[in-house]
Amino acid sequence: MSVISKAQATWTGSLASGNGTVSLSSSQLGNFPLTWKARSENAPSADATTPEELLGAAHASCYSMALANLLAQEGVAVESISTGADVTFDPEKGITKIHLYTVGRVEGLATANFETIAQRAKKDCPVSRALKGVDIDVTASLA
Repeated sequence: MSVISKAQATWTGSLASGNGTVSLSSSQLGNFPLTWKARSENAPSADATTPEELLGAAHASCYSMALANLLAQEGVAVESISTGADVTFDPEKGITKIHLYTVGRVEGLATANFETIAQRAKKDCPVSRALKGVDIDVTASLA
């Protein structure tokens, strides 16, 4: 069964001086402001998010679930998986790279085996598959 998740974005004004809002419509968990400055000038702000930050959050969460699933299939007990995503955006080229870095707390698994499964999870993650035109790399370690 397919599941549809919904989001809504509204932008007002020009790209350089305008602003917008993105809303998580399905969950109704929040509305988040957007600005071009936050996106293009490497100016992180508590006042606005970026499409790349939202994409990074989606990718990190999807990847963590894919990794947990593969570990479970291998019979590995997972205490926790923490994944971050660095999304590189070039205003002229677009999104050029995503670096996922994950730390697992698991029982009875050697670091090399964890790293191998972590690389497989990149291929199994639906968001990774949707982003197959972007260079994605994974760094994995055990806590």
